[in-house]
Amino acid sequence: METFRKHKWTSKYIHAIPLMIYGIIYLLWFRHLEETVTGHYQIIHVSLDDMIPFCEVFVIPYMLWFAYVVVVVAYFFLHDKEDYFRIFVFLCTGMTVFLLISTLWPNGHRLRPHAMPRENIFTYLVSALYKADTPTNLWPSIHVYNSLGCHIAVMKSQRLKKHKGIRIGSFILCASIIMSTMFIKQHSVFDVVTAFIMAAIMYGIVYSTNTLLHSYRNMQKHLKRKPV
Repeated sequence: METFRKHKWTSKYIHAIPLMIYGIIYLLWFRHLEETVTGHYQIIHVSLDDMIPFCEVFVIPYMLWFAYVVVVVAYFFLHDKEDYFRIFVFLCTGMTVFLLISTLWPNGHRLRPHAMPRENIFTYLVSALYKADTPTNLWPSIHVYNSLGCHIAVMKSQRLKKHKGIRIGSFILCASIIMSTMFIKQHSVFDVVTAFIMAAIMYGIVYSTNTLLHSYRNMQKHLKRKPV
């Protein structure tokens, strides 16, 4: 009985292993980039960047991004393995492309204000963010890409189809996060636009065809056939 329970628990949560492994790889790789890309990199800048004012209040949705991604991924992890598989592929593919671009083509920007125009709790948070996150390794914006991936997953979910409040809330948060990347000068418009393009390509691969889903189902059938 104890063996059966252990096997049941393992089979239920085994899909967390690839996420944990990838999370470790991503964090180590990104940390390496942050430590090494410090002086010699390509400056990203477009004319629209100069037309967008600095607005510190957008630091709130920017920081909410972390909770947004965790909550959405955790929800599908616990409630829908197929949707979880889709969002896992969507997010990890884009994040890997980002790491490769940052490694092969180091990039950064000079959009941040030299001094905060005001003193308030929001500019304090922005200053803290600037100290923790260098203005390098920006293209495409993972904040934008992952927000789009999470909102797409919410909108495509059959479980959440009748929950209009969640779908509307996801859209508002997603849009706010995307705008925040430019208003607090964390990203160039170029980073945002290219994140949209990459998300559109991945949407076509992950959601517009059933190839990945069929692969996942075949993998599940193969695992179930294995003896306990």
